[in-house]
Amino acid sequence: MSQLCPCGSATPYSVCCEPYLSGQAAAPTAEALMRSRYTAFCKGNLDYLVATHHPDRRQVDERLSLHQTLNETSWVSLTVISTQKGQPQDTTGQVEFMAVYRAPELGQLHERSRFVKANGRWFYFDGKRLPPLLPKRNQPCWCGSGKKFKQCHA
Repeated sequence: MSQLCPCGSATPYSVCCEPYLSGQAAAPTAEALMRSRYTAFCKGNLDYLVATHHPDRRQVDERLSLHQTLNETSWVSLTVISTQKGQPQDTTGQVEFMAVYRAPELGQLHERSRFVKANGRWFYFDGKRLPPLLPKRNQPCWCGSGKKFKQCHA
């Protein structure tokens, strides 16, 4: 059986994000690009992360900064909260997500990312960090421990 994709889609990596990361296909939607970028962080695919960042938004030291992040961070899980636009016929889109990471402490990245489509390809444009998502006391903890929130981080 194939390995599941790290993006949380519950589908095999080989038919989910791998075609995008290998350059065999382009992500058809903003959400697909966001999921594939998360997978690139998980897999340490620096080239994909740079290539899918909008050229107008790239920083001079971006490769160095990403390389450091890739070496210091392990990504645990991804939850897509909402999407706005970002479909194949659109030119802009937004994806709100929550990603759990370890660097070395467990943390949460809650972000609303903006994407633009140029020359038929989706690019990450920028993102706004949002406050951490906290479940209600009796809901499962965001960290993936399997415990109720009140027994874990509350």
